[in-house]
Amino acid sequence: MGRPSVKCLIQPGDGVMPLIKGINAAKRSVEIFIFRFNRAELEKALAAAVTRGVHVHALIANTNRGGEQSLRNLETRLLEAGVSVSRTADDLVRYHGKLMIVDRRILYVLAFNFTYLDMEHSRSVGIVTNNKHHVDQAVKLFEADVKRQPYSAGSSTFIVSPANARQQLTSFIKAAKKQLLIYDPEVSDPAIVRTLESRARAGVEIRIIGKLKAKSEILKDTKGSPIRLHTRAIVRDGSWAFVGSQSLRALELDARREVGVIFRDAGAVSRIMKTFLADWEAKEAAEPDPPLPEEIKAEEQVSVSKVAKKVAKAVAADLGPVKPVVETTLKELTGATPDVPIDPAVIETTVKEAVKDAVRAVVRDFVEEVTATQTAGNKA
Repeated sequence: MGRPSVKCLIQPGDGVMPLIKGINAAKRSVEIFIFRFNRAELEKALAAAVTRGVHVHALIANTNRGGEQSLRNLETRLLEAGVSVSRTADDLVRYHGKLMIVDRRILYVLAFNFTYLDMEHSRSVGIVTNNKHHVDQAVKLFEADVKRQPYSAGSSTFIVSPANARQQLTSFIKAAKKQLLIYDPEVSDPAIVRTLESRARAGVEIRIIGKLKAKSEILKDTKGSPIRLHTRAIVRDGSWAFVGSQSLRALELDARREVGVIFRDAGAVSRIMKTFLADWEAKEAAEPDPPLPEEIKAEEQVSVSKVAKKVAKAVAADLGPVKPVVETTLKELTGATPDVPIDPAVIETTVKEAVKDAVRAVVRDFVEEVTATQTAGNKA
């Protein structure tokens, strides 16, 4: 058996076809971990694989922000197509890894989701490898999460949060001698930042495309991405790389299921490095993202008014009887129980409608503010 191969996927650019080709080539099995998914072509490829007699097993995240109904709808469609579907546990804050295993022989580890936005409008990275050690660990992880059993790390280069990510990524960074090129939407973990500062003091050049959320007088070489950033990748000394779903922040190192790999492959590492350096030289947010097709907008964006209405309805439904509250309030104001007749039904209806209006306004403002903040952050 020859040396394990690693192929690098760079988004936007490589698109969805490498994944479809992988599924189409499957002869026995496809195991796929899904956090977000809206690529109809991939869904059709999975269904076609089932028709060919391939065992397809999808492990779907229990939840994601703003997209639970989409996940549940996906589960229904996949089940109807003959795909075996499992749902992750809810013991971790989030199951955020993205991977696919074909015939238990080829492994795809991705920083991007199976979505139009991540593949066509974002800078992201993934790798495809036949490294048996990594494939075996991915199978072990997949089976553990399907059965909702603990996963114990069995490799220093197959990186799983929270099992071994902190330890192995810290070691990976400490081994840098000349340079670290880091793609990361949020570098904020205090211990990791101290390790980066230690390397910088030792003369290691450190560049970060993304955001350094921690204050540092040493780590100054940071900038935003020229396009939406949705990748976590590190190139070390031009010869080693990490690609995965975990940012260098405490939540993703210690409390979520994240998956990545550390590898040494001249071609793959060189491609990531060249892309990084090109992004480093490019003007930040030089051009706005092209408009998304309407059907994609429906999948990627949460309706502010719909969310507001649902929250307002839920809050109003949970209100207790209103009459005792009104009587107590009037008594506090007048010093006595009022003799005026109180129609509980009228008061309750009036109060609940007022609550709904207030809640709708607050939720609408909150969601719009968050959306605006995220949009600005993605362009930073």
